Amino acid sequence: MQFDGTELDTTVWSPYYLPHWSSRAASAAQYELDGSHLRLFIPPDQGLWCADDHQPPLRVSGIQSGNYSGPVGSTVGQQPYRDGLVVREQQDPFWGWTPHFGRIELRARADLSPRSMVSLWMVGLEDRPERCAEICVMEVFGNALQPGSAAVGMGLHSFRDPSVPEDFEAVRLPIDVAEFHTYAVEWTAEQAEFFVDDQPVRRCPAPPAYPLQLMLAVFDFPDWSTGSDDHLVPSFTVDYVRG
Repeated sequence: MQFDGTELDTTVWSPYYLPHWSSRAASAAQYELDGSHLRLFIPPDQGLWCADDHQPPLRVSGIQSGNYSGPVGSTVGQQPYRDGLVVREQQDPFWGWTPHFGRIELRARADLSPRSMVSLWMVGLEDRPERCAEICVMEVFGNALQPGSAAVGMGLHSFRDPSVPEDFEAVRLPIDVAEFHTYAVEWTAEQAEFFVDDQPVRRCPAPPAYPLQLMLAVFDFPDWSTGSDDHLVPSFTVDYVRG
């Protein structure tokens, strides 16, 4: 999936980050399309996501290739961040791109400070509660960058799926994430193998064996501020995501 043109393809991507726990108005991504690139970014005046509830406080610009929730007041929704969380705005089922095995590859660069992060992760649709596990293709925190290297997180999160083991690691690699790199997973019923710039990095057995949706986002954590970084604009520039 390349990002040609001037409009996001909303038959594939929803430009809201887990809106059922918040609302579409309060979770809309800040993004631009230019030169066949998608740039997700967080301007200094962007508000908090789930400001009255989520800890630690965070701001986010993200898109996702699926969405699902139960009715308002229910606990049925994707990626709850605490027990007892209830739906604030019901979302109609949306399945734009929900791969079931195969290779998923991202080519992207990131502008980060010590208070921000970027990630591509894949999660169960949660149309059934147990279909909720995650394959994290890549995750980079700005506070884990060093001159000439970055700690790149990748692996599995089981959440509430007992069939998927917790198997996640941040691997330090000699890359500059401000430059374009490729991050990929080759996903079968038996394993998920992770690659950076076509080099194998990790292999995890027993990944989710059901369809997953893609989540692509940049995050900012204001409580991690040094007091002199409030003007910074973290961003995630994506050349393509393809499978």
